[in-house]
Amino acid sequence: MARPIWTGTLSFGLLNVPVSLMSGERRIDLHFRMLDSRDKNPVRYERVNAETGEEVPWKDIVKAFEYDKGSYVVLEQEDIKSAAPESHETVEVETFVDASAIPPEYYEKPYILVPAKKAEKGYVLLRETLKATAQAGIARVVIRTREYLAAVLPRDDALMLMLLRYPQELVEPADYRLPEGKSADYRISPKELEMAKQLIASMSGEWDPAGYKDEFRERLEKVIRDKMKADGTVARPPESEFEAPEGAATNVVDFMALLQKSIGSNKRTPAKKAAVDDGKPAAKKAAAAKAPAKKAAKKAAAKKAPAKKAVATKKAAARKTEKGPALKAG
Repeated sequence: MARPIWTGTLSFGLLNVPVSLMSGERRIDLHFRMLDSRDKNPVRYERVNAETGEEVPWKDIVKAFEYDKGSYVVLEQEDIKSAAPESHETVEVETFVDASAIPPEYYEKPYILVPAKKAEKGYVLLRETLKATAQAGIARVVIRTREYLAAVLPRDDALMLMLLRYPQELVEPADYRLPEGKSADYRISPKELEMAKQLIASMSGEWDPAGYKDEFRERLEKVIRDKMKADGTVARPPESEFEAPEGAATNVVDFMALLQKSIGSNKRTPAKKAAVDDGKPAAKKAAAAKAPAKKAAKKAAAKKAPAKKAVATKKAAARKTEKGPALKAG
């Protein structure tokens, strides 16, 4: 089940209704990963110091505002929280307006207000009153650390919280070059207007959102499925890049068999097993393995000893030969 964004109260006048703020949208976009075309391994995004080129861990990253080129003021988390109002868990309705008076470009993101147990009466009271009066409650709400403007609207059995854009976030249509004036200024005849109205009337119908689907997503999903079925189109990194250790619980392991075996032995499944199990303790096996190695080392030392003696004998003979002629010459 989805988790609430926060749990608090919906406040209007002196009435406070305990509610949970739940997401009102579902993301269905297809997400893609970036791969290295040479070996089909994923490409990571790294936080790198622009000066040194070294990766920066999250604990060393701070937020800053660049007020001039290369000049920053660092903001701590407490600084950001101090700018938000104290009421972090309240949808505080400040006024009620005609719902139709809110232009569509102001609506940004939907949430659903869910009443707490034994708080249904106040919730239904506000919902039905908004329906009867065609009003919307204009409120302020803090989500995480930012304050938003919002509209509380009835929707069937629910109260919707629609985040609104501030006027400063909207671009004025007058900022663009648009055709001003009346239809006559563009030589549009009354007959053309009438025919356009008839066309719209012939295409009119009831709003049915269920009749609309993301066809691009469906077609792209089909392309993905077809590529998965075709040979050689699924990109995988080379198998030699990573080998699961013996006994690892991968997706192909029979988990039920592992569980039953663990319960029967009352032990964890070991990460590795010996190649041959002859019932000897591990310590004795290790000692037995070391013994041949020691013997081999002694044999190698014994073989080296005669060689060293032979070299020493040859050196001594050479020294005597050099001294002999020198004494006779004297």
